[in-house]
Amino acid sequence: MPLLVPPAPKPALRSALAALASPTAVRDPRTPALRSAAGSLIPELPLPVHILDRVTKGQGTPRTRLAGWRFLVRSGEHAVAAAETMLTPDGWAFSHFFEGPYVTSTELALRQAEALPGSYQPRLLSVPELYMLTLWLHEDPTADAAKGTPAPSDLLVPLAPAPPGIAAHRAHRVSDLLPVLTLRLAANPLMGLGTPAMGSPA
Repeated sequence: MPLLVPPAPKPALRSALAALASPTAVRDPRTPALRSAAGSLIPELPLPVHILDRVTKGQGTPRTRLAGWRFLVRSGEHAVAAAETMLTPDGWAFSHFFEGPYVTSTELALRQAEALPGSYQPRLLSVPELYMLTLWLHEDPTADAAKGTPAPSDLLVPLAPAPPGIAAHRAHRVSDLLPVLTLRLAANPLMGLGTPAMGSPA
């Protein structure tokens, strides 16, 4: 069943479109694919980026917080970059473009998820202490995409590159994967120092 992609806040989309129309933003040295792309650059497949706060054994329901909205930027048939937006005191604003393996990995994971039975709302869930990003398939496709925590029956699909010992592009139930992440985090209490401001690997 097709995924039900949630609509992004209109100001977030407008900020991404404005950045794509800005020669200065598109010509950033970090985004050679955007500089060399021929034809239109289209932001699509908006995904809310949630951060998994530190979890500990016996804590119960994990806590998450919304960090921003990410758009895959398509040129032709494939995504070549992503546009990140963030919430500021003045509302949603463009943050940065980036390229790299998580762009391709996200696109692949979304295609794989469309073949799964049932209906899900796609989100991104970042575990910054493990430098890990997952496609979070929320079981309630009509939920407010900016809120909520992973339900035990939700699915998490680690994106490549995944941490050692965790299979990328394999769907795991939250109830199965969360204990593994909890043990990983508990094994190294110094993890998480100096994590990225947005809380999500790029």
